[in-house]
Amino acid sequence: MFKKFFGDIKKAVGGDDNSKQPPHQESDIEREISALYAILVDVMGSDRLVLQAGKMDALRYMRSPDPAERILALRRIIEENPTLSPPPRRSELQAQIVALSERIADIMARRQVEDKIERKINEKLEKEHQEYVKDIRMQILKEEKPDAESPHDVKKRVELQELDEIHLTQSVMELLRPQSLDEIVGQERAVKSLRSKLASPYPQHLILYGPPGVGKTTAARLVLEAVRGTALSPFKKSAPFVETDGTTLRWDPRDVTNPLLGSVHDPIYQGAQRQLAESGVPEPKPGLVTDAHGGILFIDEIGEMDLMLQNKLLKVLEDKRVFFESSYYDPTDERVPPYVKMLFEKGAPADFVLIGATTRDATSINPALRSRCAEIYFEPLTPAHIVEIVKNAAQKLNVKLDDEIADTISEYTIEGRKAINILADAYSLALERDEMQTLNVNRPIKITKQDIYEVAQVSRLYQFVTKKASSRATVGHIFGLGVSGFVGSVIEIEAVVFPAEKGKGTIRFNETAGSMAKDSVFNAASVLRATTGKDIHDFDVHINVIGGGNIDGPSAGTAILTALVSAVTGKKIRQDAAVTGEISLQGKVRPVGGVFEKAYGAKQAGIKTLIIPKENAKDIPHGHLGLNIFAVETADEAFEKLLTDDDEPAPLEPPIQPVEETPAQVDEVDVGDAEVVDKVPPRRKVSVRKKRVTRPKDDRIKKISETTVTPEELEMLTGTDCN
Repeated sequence: MFKKFFGDIKKAVGGDDNSKQPPHQESDIEREISALYAILVDVMGSDRLVLQAGKMDALRYMRSPDPAERILALRRIIEENPTLSPPPRRSELQAQIVALSERIADIMARRQVEDKIERKINEKLEKEHQEYVKDIRMQILKEEKPDAESPHDVKKRVELQELDEIHLTQSVMELLRPQSLDEIVGQERAVKSLRSKLASPYPQHLILYGPPGVGKTTAARLVLEAVRGTALSPFKKSAPFVETDGTTLRWDPRDVTNPLLGSVHDPIYQGAQRQLAESGVPEPKPGLVTDAHGGILFIDEIGEMDLMLQNKLLKVLEDKRVFFESSYYDPTDERVPPYVKMLFEKGAPADFVLIGATTRDATSINPALRSRCAEIYFEPLTPAHIVEIVKNAAQKLNVKLDDEIADTISEYTIEGRKAINILADAYSLALERDEMQTLNVNRPIKITKQDIYEVAQVSRLYQFVTKKASSRATVGHIFGLGVSGFVGSVIEIEAVVFPAEKGKGTIRFNETAGSMAKDSVFNAASVLRATTGKDIHDFDVHINVIGGGNIDGPSAGTAILTALVSAVTGKKIRQDAAVTGEISLQGKVRPVGGVFEKAYGAKQAGIKTLIIPKENAKDIPHGHLGLNIFAVETADEAFEKLLTDDDEPAPLEPPIQPVEETPAQVDEVDVGDAEVVDKVPPRRKVSVRKKRVTRPKDDRIKKISETTVTPEELEMLTGTDCN
C-alpha cells in the first residue's frame, strides 16, 4: 500500500530519478526519521515539540506517510523557519537525515552545557541564600546581644591588643624636636612675627617661606601652644592643630573624595551608614577644615597643592563654612536625620587660621590666596646656627663630642633636621663601637670625628661649602653671589687677558652661563674702556665662571667688571669680599634681588665684606650676620673696596651706621675731607659733612655713552653675527 502510494507520488513528480531504491533502504530511512523524532521528543519534550510544530506549520507534514514531508517538518521545527519548502527529493533524503542528525547533536550538546551551567547557578544561589540567612540570623543575635563577639572578631581584637603591647623607642626626630620656642635656633625674627600675628585678637592667615629643615612646622605648633588661652588670643586651650601635607591633596573633579574640604558619600556608589543606605539618604563627611575649626590648619608644602583645590579653599576662608551638595538629597524626605539636613542646609563650620608652609617661591601659590595671607620668610641657617643645634641635640642624647665635631657637621648641611640626622647616625656608630653596649646617664657616649666622616661616606654627603674666602688678594679672581630658592651661594668668577694685535682682540665666555651674564660681560667691556682708558679690543680676554651653570640675571655684572679691570690693570682683588649688583653702561651699580639670601651664601663661604647696590641697603639690616656691608652707587666706589695693591690687605673697617636725628639735635661741622670726630663736645651727636671734591679731569676717560661696544665690535670680539 505504502509502496504503491510512494510510487504514485514519484510518477506525479515526473520520475526524474530512473534508479529505484531497494525496499530495505526505504525502511532504513523511515526508521532513521522515526529515531530523529524520538530524540527530538527527548530533547524538547512532546508538548513543546507539538507547540513548535504548530507554530512552524509542520503538523500536517509530521503526520504524512511521505518521508520527504516528514523530513521537511523536522527541518522547519529545528531551523524554526515555517517557509521552508518544498520537501526534499528521494535522492536527497539520506543527506538531509545526516544534516538533521548533526543539528540535533548540536542541540543536545548545547542543552547539556546549559543544564550544567544552570546546575552551578542553582548551587551558587542556594549557597548565597544560606549565607544570607546566616547573616540575618547573626544580625538578629547581635541585636538581641549587642556585646557578643563572634570568634572572628575576638581573634582580630586579640591580635590588635598584642600589637599594642609592642613598643619601640621614640624616634630621634621626636626626641630632639624643639619643645619650646627658645630651642628654635636662628629664627628669632620669624618666630617673633609669627607669634605676634597669632596672639592678636584678630589672627591672620599665614604663609611661611623658607628652605627645608629650618623649623617652620615646629614653630607654628609651638606658637599655638604658647598663645592658647592667653588674654587677647581667640584660641581656646582646646584649640586643635591639624597638620596635613599639600603634596597628598588632589582635586577630584567628581567630588567623590575630598579629605581637605569634605565630601558626600552617596548611598548607591559609595555606601553610607546602613540605615541611611537602605533609605537612600546621602551622608556628608566633613574634612580637615572642619576638624581644624577653632584652631589652626597647617598645610605643609602648600605650594605643591593642586591649584583648583587652592581656589576651593579660598571660598572656605571667606565663608568660614563648607557647603555640601548631592542629587540624592531630598529636603522633604522625613527619613533624613536632622544632622544630615543641618549639614546640607547650613554647612559644616570651618572657622580656622590657615598656616601654609612651602620651600618654593611665591609664584607657585595662587595670588588670590596669597593676598589673604600675611607672609613670613624663615631665614637660612648659618654654620654657627648648625653648631648650636648640634650641641643642643648632643645634650639631649647625652653624648660627648670631640673638638670641632659640630663645626664638621656644619660643613655638610645648612638644614637643622639634616644636622640632627647626621648626629643621630654617628651616635649609632658610637654605640656599636662601645664595649659595654649600655646607656648610662653618668657615662655619656663619645662621638669622634671619624664617626662623622663614616656617616658622610655611607650617606654620600659632600661638603656644602666648597668655596672658601682668603686673606690673600689675587689678580683676576672675585666672589660673586647668587641665590636659588631661599639659599644664597658664592659664584667664583675669574678673568685673564693676553695682549693681542691692536683692535683684533676676542672675548671668550662660558656658553652655559646664559645670555644675561653675557650681556653683563659686554656692559663691563664698555665700562672698562671708560674707567681705565684701555680698549678691550687690544686684548684676548677669557672670563670663566668656575663650576659652570646658568646665571639667571644680571647680578654678576659688577663682579665681572671688577675681575676684568683687575686682569687688565694687574690690581689684586680682596678674597675676603663678595659683590653683587648689575652694572649699567653709565658705570652705575643697579639694585638686584635676593640680597638677604645672598648674605647667607657669603657667610657660608667665610666672606667678611659684602658689597651691595646702594638701593638695596634697605633690604638688609646693618651688620647682618656679622658682615661688613658696604652699599655703593658706582663702579668706582666698588673698586675702592675691592681692589688693592697689597698681597694681604688689612681688613676693611666696618661702615658707620647712619644715625637719624632731627635738625635741632644735630650740629653740622665742616671738616674737609677728613672725618674728625674727637673734637666734638661730649654727648653731642654730630653729623659729618664732607666737602664735594672735584677730581681732575682725565683726558683718557670719555663718556660711557661714547664708548659703548658697537654691534660690529661685538661681532669681532665674539666671532658671532649680531644681525
